[in-house]
Amino acid sequence: MSTGARRGAVVTGSGRGLGKEIARLLVTRGYDVLVTDLDEAAARASADEIGAAGWRVVDVRDEKQVLAARDAALARAGRIDVWVNNAGVLITGPAWEQSEEQRRLMVEVNAIGMMNGILAAIAAMRDSGEGVGHVVNIVSLAGLTAVPGEAVYAASKHAAIGFSLSTLTDLRLAGIDGIDISCICPDGIWTPMLHDKLEDPQSALSFSGKLLQTSEVIAAVAHVLDHPKPVTTLPKWRGGLVRFGDTFPRVALRLAPQVFEQGRKAQRKFLAKGVPDDKP
Repeated sequence: MSTGARRGAVVTGSGRGLGKEIARLLVTRGYDVLVTDLDEAAARASADEIGAAGWRVVDVRDEKQVLAARDAALARAGRIDVWVNNAGVLITGPAWEQSEEQRRLMVEVNAIGMMNGILAAIAAMRDSGEGVGHVVNIVSLAGLTAVPGEAVYAASKHAAIGFSLSTLTDLRLAGIDGIDISCICPDGIWTPMLHDKLEDPQSALSFSGKLLQTSEVIAAVAHVLDHPKPVTTLPKWRGGLVRFGDTFPRVALRLAPQVFEQGRKAQRKFLAKGVPDDKP
C-alpha cells in the first residue's frame, strides 16, 4: 500500500449508518475520501459531517455512474488505494411473495453493484503504475449459508462472495499480488436498515444472535485494512455456526425453527422494552 501524502478512497452507500462510519474511519486515517450514496442529501450531509474530500450521487447498479465516481476520486487524489463496497438493500419474505422488481433490486444492488465497484477499483489500482490497493466488501453471514425469510438477499450475498473470491484468485493467477480483496461478513448490525426490521417477523434470523454494534464492524474494517483477509465473519462463533450449517444442510433445516423463534423473541423483547439507547 502506498504511503504517499495523498491516498484516495471511495465508500459506496456512505450517506448514513455503517457506510458513513467507514468513511469517517478512512478520513481519520488520512485518506482523501469520496462519499457516495443514492440519496443526494445524505451524501452531502455525511461528507460535511465527517470532513470527507467530496461526495457524489451514485446508483451502484449503473456501471457508468460507478466509473464516474472512480474518475472523480482519481481527479481529486490522483489514485485510489481503498475502495469499500458497502451499498446494500434488504427486503424480507419468502421469495414467492416478492415481486420481480424486488428480486431484481436486491440482486442488482448487492451483487452487480458490488461487481461494478470491484472492477472499477481494480482498473484504477492497476493503472496507477504501482498495481496496489485494497477492495473491502461489506457482505453478510447470509452470503455463507441459508437464511429463512431472506432467500433472495442470501442469494445476492452468495454471489457477492463468489465473485470476490474468484476475482481475488484471478488476480493472483495473473501475478497481481498487490491488490487485495477482503469480504467482511457480519451478523445482524444495529443500523437503520436493521432497526427498520424490528416488527418484521421475516427478519427474525438477523436478531437470533448477538446484535452487532457499528463500532464492532468498524474495528473489523480497520483490522483488514492493516491485515487483508479474504473472509472475516462477525462474530467468529456465528461464522463457525453458519459454516457448519452449510456443510450439513439437513441438520440446519431441523434447527431452523428454533433459531428462527429465538430471533422472534429478541424482536419482541426490543419492542416491549423499547429500542436500545444507541439507536442508529
